[in-house]
Amino acid sequence: MRKIFQFIILLGTMAAYSACNPNLVFEQYQPVKNRNWGKDSMLVFSVPVSDTSGNHNLYINVRNDIDYAYSNIWLFINIKQPNGAGLEDKFEIALADPAGKWLGEGFGGLKTREVIFRKNVFFPMSGNYKITIQQGMREDVLPGISDVGVRIEKAE
Repeated sequence: MRKIFQFIILLGTMAAYSACNPNLVFEQYQPVKNRNWGKDSMLVFSVPVSDTSGNHNLYINVRNDIDYAYSNIWLFINIKQPNGAGLEDKFEIALADPAGKWLGEGFGGLKTREVIFRKNVFFPMSGNYKITIQQGMREDVLPGISDVGVRIEKAE
């Protein structure tokens, strides 16, 4: 019952946020199976881009439960353009402050941390961009990560 309540709250928050954000271009979350993210498990996002006239901000969002054992998470991020050209990068997200307080928002045992990955990104061509995210921590299986998301907004 608690998970259903958290899911309803999450959907309501996402709907309210997207209704209030006219700059939102894309937002999607991928669940991590059983909240155990394997090192070889890649989360794939297909991002349709039609507007190549402006710059965009790319966010990476991570949902962790409060039993997550670390204060951060390292990610390997790969972005492929429709023509196959790509960008690979490592990205660290702090999930808790040095005192151990979770930085993400949320109710109960689940926190969502939203962080800008890249500012003022220009998409040079229209088509489907493929964003792949893989955990880069030392553990083969990383427990405590619930979902990972990508959000793209028009830069102001």
